[in-house]
Amino acid sequence: MVEVGSAMEEKDPVSETATETEASATESATAEVKEREVDLNALFPGREYDLNRLFPDEGTKKLLHDLKRNKRDIERFIKNMEEEGD
Repeated sequence: MVEVGSAMEEKDPVSETATETEASATESATAEVKEREVDLNALFPGREYDLNRLFPDEGTKKLLHDLKRNKRDIERFIKNMEEEGD
């Protein structure tokens, strides 16, 4: 009888665990975003019109939410770079 499993590659348990952790974190974040509906009126306060009625599509709402978050992250990055330069 020929032993088939003897030439198996050894997997790095640390990187495999990290990959599994990243995958589960991504899945839980995705599930949380799906459960939580984006309220554009709360995200962009002070508007005279109902942004949720203007943009009823969830994909558009998520895009606007992501743009707002990215803008905040970029502004924070620039501020940190300016502070390091001083």
